[in-house]
Amino acid sequence: MFDNLTQRLSRVIKTLRGEARITEANIQEALREVRMALLEADVALPVVRELISRVRDRALGQEVVSSLTPGQAVVGVVHRELVQLMGERNDALNLVTQPPAVILMAGLQGSGKTTSCGKLAKWLREQHRKKVLLASCDIYRPAAIEQLKTLAAQVETDFFPVTAGDMPVAIAAAALDFARKHYHDVLIVDTAGRLAIDAAMMQEIRELHAALKPIETLFVVDAMQGQDAVNTAKAFAEALPLTGVVLTKLDGDARGGAALSVRHVTGKPIKFVGVGEKLAGLEPFYPDRMASRILGMGDVLSLIEDVQKSVDHDAAAKLAKKVKSGRGFDLEDFKQQIVQMKKMGGLAALADKLPGNLAHMAQGAPQMDDKAIRRIEGIINSMTPQERTKPELIKASRKRRIAVGAGVTVQEVNRLLNQFGQMQRMMKMMAKGGMAKMMRSMKGMFPGMR
Repeated sequence: MFDNLTQRLSRVIKTLRGEARITEANIQEALREVRMALLEADVALPVVRELISRVRDRALGQEVVSSLTPGQAVVGVVHRELVQLMGERNDALNLVTQPPAVILMAGLQGSGKTTSCGKLAKWLREQHRKKVLLASCDIYRPAAIEQLKTLAAQVETDFFPVTAGDMPVAIAAAALDFARKHYHDVLIVDTAGRLAIDAAMMQEIRELHAALKPIETLFVVDAMQGQDAVNTAKAFAEALPLTGVVLTKLDGDARGGAALSVRHVTGKPIKFVGVGEKLAGLEPFYPDRMASRILGMGDVLSLIEDVQKSVDHDAAAKLAKKVKSGRGFDLEDFKQQIVQMKKMGGLAALADKLPGNLAHMAQGAPQMDDKAIRRIEGIINSMTPQERTKPELIKASRKRRIAVGAGVTVQEVNRLLNQFGQMQRMMKMMAKGGMAKMMRSMKGMFPGMR
């Protein structure tokens, strides 16, 4: 999402290269680039003006120590101001209340509100071991209640059944009573959205808020709406005592200005961001990490957390021991690594959290979608155990048999074997401690790497 903004800001560093110190003359052009980058990213104009003013005041005349260039010094100032703009720290959910803690979800139709309810339920169950009840008060949108019921089953949480003809406030009161009687820790209530803000929707959600007295009232906003997202957030903040924001679709191809504007405009913290459509795609929002990603520094901490959550540590330890002992990396190991990468969102999702120079290497890599994973698994599963451990046995006739068994072409079998060969060589280099050689070899592993 922030690619264009990151590229524009990286040019700021180059404009200040070779300067001894930051002055009024040399920072003017740099700030003009920052301003244009922010406006192109659809950041609200008042936010841009305030950010530029603060950056100028803090950067002007700042001494450039021997370890820094003026460009690096300005980036440091911009980073600090971006962090302050987005909230400085992660604001965690407040669940300190007599159970059940009620979370009311509000937002426009199409913002990803119902899906976010499911994602949040999964996050609370897995990360905090909470017993969660999901309830839907959206009696207007066709299949909205069934959608939440399906999500509840997928994330293995309880769902409050709704009787036809029930009104939203009655559903909310009954769900709260059910949650108390069945000892649920958290009740998440999905509310009706509209295609635009209207008086009836605002009145209904005020009544729900009064009936439930939620400890958290979260506004779900689509990051791809750009400036409209900020205006909508402001309207909801005026109508409801919001406690936080959930920013969805942050992995989209929009310009990302909502992430920088919504905290400043509403005064409410961004508590979570939604990335991807999968139910695991919900992350706590950390302003310092987001600022680092915007400035091309990557988000290594989040990447490490993704690895810790997704990787099978026992399998990884066995593979490491196998490679270190020199017994080799075979096609069965290759299949397991591809599946692990898929759990973390594919190569593109990993690259998004790498520092700029490493992320640039992964640009253009093929998306590891479900279809591609199934194709790889199908090809490898069509091989005999001997062929998986000794790929050199796979010649023309075997390739034809494998292709027929997997329902693919021989060319796709060849492509898989070539990718495996690259991975195998990389593993050998890792075993010998040749990290630099390994990084160079990765350039040829996937199309588009350079």
